[in-house]
Amino acid sequence: MLRTFKQRLAEDELIRVFAMGRVVHPVVIEMFGLAGGYAGFWLDGEHVGLTTDQMVTASLAARANDFDSFVRIPPIGYWHVTQCLETGMGGVMAAQIHSAEQAEEFVQWAKFAPRGKRGINGSGRDANYTHKSVSQFTQDANREQFVAIQIETTGAVDDADKIASIEDVDLLFVGPTDLSSALGVGGEFHHQKLWEAIDHVATVCHKHGKAWGAVTPDAEFANRAVEKGCRMPTFGSEISALRKGIGVIEQTFEKLFS
Repeated sequence: MLRTFKQRLAEDELIRVFAMGRVVHPVVIEMFGLAGGYAGFWLDGEHVGLTTDQMVTASLAARANDFDSFVRIPPIGYWHVTQCLETGMGGVMAAQIHSAEQAEEFVQWAKFAPRGKRGINGSGRDANYTHKSVSQFTQDANREQFVAIQIETTGAVDDADKIASIEDVDLLFVGPTDLSSALGVGGEFHHQKLWEAIDHVATVCHKHGKAWGAVTPDAEFANRAVEKGCRMPTFGSEISALRKGIGVIEQTFEKLFS
């Protein structure tokens, strides 16, 4: 039976995930599933214009492989959030958040009244295509659907304490590439300035009983993050897997590629 990210976080489990965006296909999801060790994935709807059909297919493939899932999206409007949730994806994550007020607005877009202001439509997968009553649908969705806030701007770091205190924020998620750039040390993933910001995120999450995750650009970064309490490290993507796999093929047949 599928164990959701929220259930795993409640049990303080290390949740290994991968990312997808440019090659969203059920075969890719199943290959990660067969590899073992992963609990799910997130789709990158910030850098790629994902279609509804892609998200529906990904959510079906996720459930077939006992994966949970969520979509990273820019905070452009309530309709975008609800469209993602109605496809059957397990949750949403806001990219490019700059303040606690902006984070709170995103949470309200993802939750029904009285917590939020999401519009109700029972024809989606999260309402089992009208099989749930309005009351059951709204209660289940507010309780079960996952909401994360990405910490990748200086404003988000400054407001991390307030963001971590927001009701129904399940996870703060560090984006080290954009955050290192914002701090003036772009791509220096082991720079002291970046890790001071990450330490701050870890501290406020511990204070408020919230989990945090991160994109992990290398093993040293991942090990250090997990030691500091990161519970949702992202290990690779479909593009990194393809690139590295092609590299292995070229190395295997090195003489014939020279």
